Amino acid sequence: MEDWHSFGQYYNDTLMTWYRNVTSNWDNLKDRCDDRFHRMWKFFLLSSAGSFRARRNQLWQIVLSKNGIVGGYEPVR
Repeated sequence: MEDWHSFGQYYNDTLMTWYRNVTSNWDNLKDRCDDRFHRMWKFFLLSSAGSFRARRNQLWQIVLSKNGIVGGYEPVR
């Protein structure tokens, strides 16, 4: 294992950005998605954001290498 990083504390912001983007662009999307999909997608985004905000959900990125990385792994953060 080269790196293990938790992104959970930042994922609420990502989900809320997706929510705002879907909501503000709904007029452009509604020809491809019905109202039921819209309600379900909003519920998913907002409930997921709430679970990350409450620290009940986590998102990790784990970097593995088969034989190690010569010189070590430099994470981009």
